[in-house]
Amino acid sequence: MALAAVSDDGGATQGILRRQALRESAARTYARALPIVPVRARGMTVEGADGRRYLDCLSGAGALALGHNHPVVLDAIRAVLDAEAPLQVLDLATPVKDAFTDELFATLPSGLAARARVQFCGPAGTDAVEAALKLVRTATGRGGLLAFSGAYHGMTAGALAASGGALAAGVTRLPFPYDYRCPFGVGGEHGADLSARWTEKLLDDPRGGVPDPAGMILEPVQGEGGVIPAPDGWLRRMRDITAARSIPLIADEVQTGVGRTGAFWAVDHSGVVPDVMVLSKAIGGGLPLAVVVYREDLDVWPPGAHAGTFRGNQLAMAAGAATLAYVRENNLAEHAATVGARMLDRLRQFATGRRWIGDVRGRGLMIGVELVDPEAGGAGEAGNAASVGHAAGAGYAAGAGSATNADREGTPGCAPPYQASPSEAAPCEMTPREGARREGAQGEGADGALGGGAPCAGDAGAAAPPADPALAAAVQQECLRRGLIVELGGRHSAVIRLLPPLTITDEQAEAVLDRLTDALEAAIRTVGARSRELPPAAAPIAPPLAGDHR
Repeated sequence: MALAAVSDDGGATQGILRRQALRESAARTYARALPIVPVRARGMTVEGADGRRYLDCLSGAGALALGHNHPVVLDAIRAVLDAEAPLQVLDLATPVKDAFTDELFATLPSGLAARARVQFCGPAGTDAVEAALKLVRTATGRGGLLAFSGAYHGMTAGALAASGGALAAGVTRLPFPYDYRCPFGVGGEHGADLSARWTEKLLDDPRGGVPDPAGMILEPVQGEGGVIPAPDGWLRRMRDITAARSIPLIADEVQTGVGRTGAFWAVDHSGVVPDVMVLSKAIGGGLPLAVVVYREDLDVWPPGAHAGTFRGNQLAMAAGAATLAYVRENNLAEHAATVGARMLDRLRQFATGRRWIGDVRGRGLMIGVELVDPEAGGAGEAGNAASVGHAAGAGYAAGAGSATNADREGTPGCAPPYQASPSEAAPCEMTPREGARREGAQGEGADGALGGGAPCAGDAGAAAPPADPALAAAVQQECLRRGLIVELGGRHSAVIRLLPPLTITDEQAEAVLDRLTDALEAAIRTVGARSRELPPAAAPIAPPLAGDHR
């Protein structure tokens, strides 16, 4: 069916959605919360079959670093098609694959690139995680695994076993430094230090019950876990702990990589050089591609030890090489750091006095807003919480949880600040209130329904209020009504997640924040009114479905 034939006043949209509900699996997730039928997309703007336009802060769960249909990606794909090059080559060498590998190695941490090997995997990040786990078990001869609470590494058996909440033999679950809900009840530098000390003592305890670990796998920023940046100092401690015990360190950069956090790879903030890096999503330019990069001395597995039919996806490699080069040449990681810092600052100002916003955190253009129920006193998880003006893990190390990469600022040879092309900077549709809101004061105090006057969650000894997934779901729907697509995440699906493309302009960033804060106000006002009228048991409690489901 031609795209033009699909656009109508909503009739075709409803028909397509009805057929999807009848024919597709009950396991579908995004389609339940986002009942739209995209037919066109450019940059961060998506147009539905009913003609409505949306600002996309989902970006294919972070896979679209340059947004939808970026010209350099389309040109790279067309070049492969026009050359009549083979589209699928298993693991044979091709000029396209060679160019992709060159570009990938040019971006890797220098301590790894000089002695790296790359394994092309099946097209999803979860398969790359499986390959990484198989690799370190083969290389070390050990079977155990160290993983972290709140982690998400994929949906296949081994990757799921390493994810938080899974019950898996041989996996030792360690505490991740979650400042707002610190597992030790202290937060900040002390909480991160306790997490590292716990890990060290457990590994050295002959009766600690830890199966001999083949590796430690971690995310530099937990994405599905609720946008929780690991403090830089803590990451360096994990590197020291694993190196001293000959335990390979696996960095899962499936969602954090390719400039997303304000550095090309999230481990670059801390200077940590992992033994293994798991990469997917943005490295394919929006097309399916996943690889494992690792130290050459780990390359001991035999031919065929890990394979996949679609590991030779030439279109994805061409799109990926173009994306990696564009991000590097146009300084998009630094652009993400700058824009992300401004977005975080405005959201923190807005959160002041609004008790339903528990925490605002993130790094670069990976941003989370955790929503809570402040009136469920005493029901929350214990833990010293960070204030909304406090980045996750701040104080443990310079730059921890911040949206800038101070080590790279002013570096000789860095490209100039990214300038969007005219097509990328084209104005998007605004809600009626956006213009007025931009001229008004930001971060003003809220009225009684919106909170105010309550102690900050970061006060010493305070317990963070319980998460409010129903409020988060309401905010997501209010965002959609205003033309904004956002994702939910976190332990209880109560974190509003923003993953805009790295090409986002200042104007688009302001439009996103206008729509999001407007949606938050509307949803919080409704919840505040309801809490005064209904007993607690009458409030909706069913959490929405969330997750990137690699």
